[in-house]
Amino acid sequence: MTDMFPDPGDDWRPRLKRLLLDIDARIDFAVFQSGKWTREIYERFTAFMDRAHVAGWRRWLFIEPLSEMATLGTGGLVLMLALALPAFRQTSDDDWLKKSDLAVTFLDRYGNVIGSRGIKHTESVPLDEMPDNLIKAVLATEDRRFYDHYGIDIQGVFRAFVTNTEAGGVVQGGSTITQQLAKNLFLSNERTYQRKINEAFLALWLEAHLSKNEILKLYLDRAYLGGGAFGVDAAARYYFGKSVRDVTLAEAAMIAGLFKAPTKFSPLVNLPAARARANVVLDNLVDNGFMTEGQVYGARRNPATPIDRAAEDSPNYYLDWAFDEMRKLVETFPKSVTARSFVVRTALDSNLQHYAEHEVESELRQYGRDYGASQVAAVVADLDGGVRAMIGGRDYGASQFNRATDALRQPGSSFKPYVYATALANGFTPSSVVDDSPVCIGNWCPHNYSGGYSGPVTLLEAITHSINVIPVKLSIMLGKGNAKLGRAMIVQTARNFGINTPLPDTPSLPIGADGVNVLEHAVADATFPNLGRAVAPHAALEVRTDSGQLVWRFDRDGPKPRQVITPQVALDMIKMQNSVVENGTGRRAQLDGVPTCGKTGTTNDWRDGWFVGYTGNFVGAVWMGNDDYSPTKRMTGGTLPAMTWHNIMAYAHQGIELRALPGLPPPTHAPALVDASFKGNEAPHPVLLTRKGTDALIQVEQMLDNADHARTAEGGPAGSLGALGSATPDGVKRTDTFATAADRGAVTAPRGD
Repeated sequence: MTDMFPDPGDDWRPRLKRLLLDIDARIDFAVFQSGKWTREIYERFTAFMDRAHVAGWRRWLFIEPLSEMATLGTGGLVLMLALALPAFRQTSDDDWLKKSDLAVTFLDRYGNVIGSRGIKHTESVPLDEMPDNLIKAVLATEDRRFYDHYGIDIQGVFRAFVTNTEAGGVVQGGSTITQQLAKNLFLSNERTYQRKINEAFLALWLEAHLSKNEILKLYLDRAYLGGGAFGVDAAARYYFGKSVRDVTLAEAAMIAGLFKAPTKFSPLVNLPAARARANVVLDNLVDNGFMTEGQVYGARRNPATPIDRAAEDSPNYYLDWAFDEMRKLVETFPKSVTARSFVVRTALDSNLQHYAEHEVESELRQYGRDYGASQVAAVVADLDGGVRAMIGGRDYGASQFNRATDALRQPGSSFKPYVYATALANGFTPSSVVDDSPVCIGNWCPHNYSGGYSGPVTLLEAITHSINVIPVKLSIMLGKGNAKLGRAMIVQTARNFGINTPLPDTPSLPIGADGVNVLEHAVADATFPNLGRAVAPHAALEVRTDSGQLVWRFDRDGPKPRQVITPQVALDMIKMQNSVVENGTGRRAQLDGVPTCGKTGTTNDWRDGWFVGYTGNFVGAVWMGNDDYSPTKRMTGGTLPAMTWHNIMAYAHQGIELRALPGLPPPTHAPALVDASFKGNEAPHPVLLTRKGTDALIQVEQMLDNADHARTAEGGPAGSLGALGSATPDGVKRTDTFATAADRGAVTAPRGD
């Protein structure tokens, strides 16, 4: 009976309905009350604002302009914040000032000091010990209102704008010393609006964090003044052989004139121009009230004369590049490495460097006018990427622009090995036949150097005779009819080999229309003799602190080779590129007794001539042309560049253990020197150790380094075991003077120890 008549009190549904109705009523009431309160608040606010209502001329004269200013000001602040963020990220590290305080002494691969870069902050001259006339000369010329502005001189910018407008060109700059310091500490020399914006914000940041004297001191210490000299004290020692404390007014004026353009106004490059610039500095001293005409009269009558450094032969292009590499490398060191002064043993072979410099100058003097070529860049590296020699131009004093690392020039047909390697990796063989016949991609139709067509040819024949049509057809075939896809595959191959420069996708990319630099192009070719393993170009072999503690070593800490193509593809490419030298366009590069591979390159209107090649020991590239991109006199890569490459490589193979290229006959003897009368600082190469002796010495070095590391970990003094060699008379402790295992026996005993 109970189940048939349930108790009504047990039914929960009416109670749930009443609960939901109650919640709904409360929500409705809350919304109603909120609307009522909001309306009341708005009415009160409107009534209050009505009291301040301004109409008529007062509104348009005061209120509207102020309102627009507030709106624009808010928008401007947001925009400034967006622009400032990239600049202020540069200062996010608490050690930003310490990072810029880097000093490096460089040794060649045999342990001989070859130069230095940077400045040791602890050894710089205090500001109060610098001559007053030097400080006044710098301020009068670089920033006369330095102590009156806050990083950005609006008055100076306006004055420069007016002066440049009247002159019809840039004759006066508006950057302050603080802005120039910001660029030196944080930014590059690229000419972009972004860099100028970052420079302005960083100048304000520096002014907020440093005193005026601290900013001036940093600027005088870190500005590059030519000849590898950073800072006024280094410049005084380099140009005048004395401390900056002792410079005369005439010498101070000449140093102050270098800040604008250290190459153009270097007294070692153009003494008349340097003296004329120094005279302008003296004019500035008088015009800005720092000195009287009587005080500068003696300096005008007796201008400064630099010391003669013609006999010095420092590898400055190499040192500049190695210092840039070190600045990046230091960022990878453990935080436990607090030193900012290092000794770096590089891969440089000083004798090969001297011979290469001598040879490129000799070739250009003898044949440059006939071929219409005035400039050169060259790189020689071993097969692990260690750069043995670097030529960045004919004369570092005349131009410090490094054409081997910073210039982008079209490689022409020397780019084709990347195309053929891509083809071989995708099913083609050296004997694959492609028809040499007309082809067009859109409105662009490539032509062969000969002007005609050869019909069906093998890939071996095509690369040997540098036929242009075949690489273009290969790009189409690789993409299965889609040339764009095929070119993307070629670009990826070049990237894998180590070409990092931009390679825009154009129909002419397969025949070398996109710019590359000499360094990357040279070392990328080492992938072939390494049987498909790509290596990275590098200068440093090992890095030690001044105390001798080893902190980095390439064979232990450097990037490892990467397998990017199969050994079979590499062997096929060696065969094909050997045919270029033996039977094709690269005959002038042949090395008697040493099997050689390579590829020539020539661009439109003969603007660029290249030879890039390798042996079982070395890889190298030579570019020749003109800085202004003017055409040469029909110079091809197989003429002057190949001849120069041959002469440099003939010297490089003297006195070393000759190694065979995979798939080719072993070398029989070192090639004869073209210029046997050349006398470097010493004999071509020191006495060699055997491979067994080399391996034993390397094992000893590693044991000492490991013991040194263990001693340091236990709290003992660092560097007591790890640094082989002894202190030199100049106070620099020579580190291990034995070359790396990559030399495989071609290692020398230390010289001078």
